[in-house]
Amino acid sequence: MGCLDEGHFNGELENELSIGLGEVGFDEERVAAIGDAVKLLLQGLGEDVNREGLRKTPLRVAKALLEGTRGYRQKVNEIVGDALFPEAGLDNNRIGHAGGAGGLVVVRDLDHFSYCESCLLPFQIKCHVGYVPSGKRVLGLSKLSRVTDVFAKRLQEPQRLADEVCLGLQQGIKPAGVAVILQCKHLHFPDIESIFLESNHQRWVNVIVSSGSGVFGNKNADVWTDFFGLLKFRDIDIENVRPRGSSDQCWCPSVSSLSAKVSSKIVPLNPAMVTAVSSILKSLGEDPMRKELAATPSQYLKWLLNFQSIDMDVKLNGTLSGGLNSLNSNLEVNSNNKQICSELNLPFWSQCEHHLLPFHGVVHIGYFLSEGFTCIGKSLLQSIVHFYGFKLQLQEQLTRQIAETISPLLGGNVIVVVEASHTCMISRGIEKIGSSTSTIAVLGHFSTDRAARAAFLQSIPTPTYCEGQ
Repeated sequence: MGCLDEGHFNGELENELSIGLGEVGFDEERVAAIGDAVKLLLQGLGEDVNREGLRKTPLRVAKALLEGTRGYRQKVNEIVGDALFPEAGLDNNRIGHAGGAGGLVVVRDLDHFSYCESCLLPFQIKCHVGYVPSGKRVLGLSKLSRVTDVFAKRLQEPQRLADEVCLGLQQGIKPAGVAVILQCKHLHFPDIESIFLESNHQRWVNVIVSSGSGVFGNKNADVWTDFFGLLKFRDIDIENVRPRGSSDQCWCPSVSSLSAKVSSKIVPLNPAMVTAVSSILKSLGEDPMRKELAATPSQYLKWLLNFQSIDMDVKLNGTLSGGLNSLNSNLEVNSNNKQICSELNLPFWSQCEHHLLPFHGVVHIGYFLSEGFTCIGKSLLQSIVHFYGFKLQLQEQLTRQIAETISPLLGGNVIVVVEASHTCMISRGIEKIGSSTSTIAVLGHFSTDRAARAAFLQSIPTPTYCEGQ
């Protein structure tokens, strides 16, 4: 468990926590600079920046990034302002804490997101804050979330974020002490080479960190026991909190041991693309030379280059022509060709072409097998899903492409459902954490048979792709 030592921060950083980091304006110049860099990245992927789906992408990405890092332009003192309220507490000659000033105040389950400073991908945060008021002053509860958001909306890593929130509140409201617990969840996005080799790819990397000041400065203090007691229904235990300075301090899957692999080939990164990412960091108000950001451009590009515009269709056609004859299936079709064959929960990962942010989920495929056709094995269906997933995509388009590809192989009667979680839904000011999107494509008999569609949809299990497991 990490308890904040205010000496850990020098005077300059403490001042920044109090008044905000820089004055980065959401102005046309910054939007244009980021937009130009995004155009260069798209061209480096082999994309046509003038095609319909990408024409506005540079502007969308620029606005999303500036919105998602607005914390650099906000000040804690302005948020706290006049939100400190007098509250009567116990008389000085009495023992104990009860109500009002002097009693522990805990606000749980504050949902936020931040951008990982190592790979520039968004990660989810569930924040729990506790403080012991002093001077008979308490803070309006909504302000705890807003102060947390100031620091979350910056390029971050979990422990520093917890420390900054803790110190910001300690300086802003001057309580007897502050405790912060963060449950952070980072999408573990696979690369196109490894996904075909890993049958049980871990979707998420989870970490719990803590920070404390004042009466919470001692990790063995009784007040921590009270705090964790009030979090017991959140499956948070002191044993699950990552110690400060632990060996797995770097939690980002792009650089951690969880994803450390030796690639079969090393492709040099395009220097112009590296420079473009560095210019984005600078436009956001960051120093690209900061040691924690030194490898960020290359880490981001290694992820982004999974979605290069290559002729996947050629590879896909080769896979289909070479694989159909050897497939066997245990599924049987009744004499009327009315039994629905299905493959459910085929995982996929993709990249939104509108915002250059990942989305992921599962694909469900159902079909009536026509006479003269053979069932397609699960491995080949999964390959088709991956082929179309690893492109700059829209979910609606992905659903249609999968349906249109497998339809002629099975006789034309196909239904495809895609369920996905989009990081653009949490990182563009919308911040709908936990939301999901479903799309459907129907061809042949499924387009006219309402009962068949209903039967297939009833067979789809409860989604699990958003869980942090």
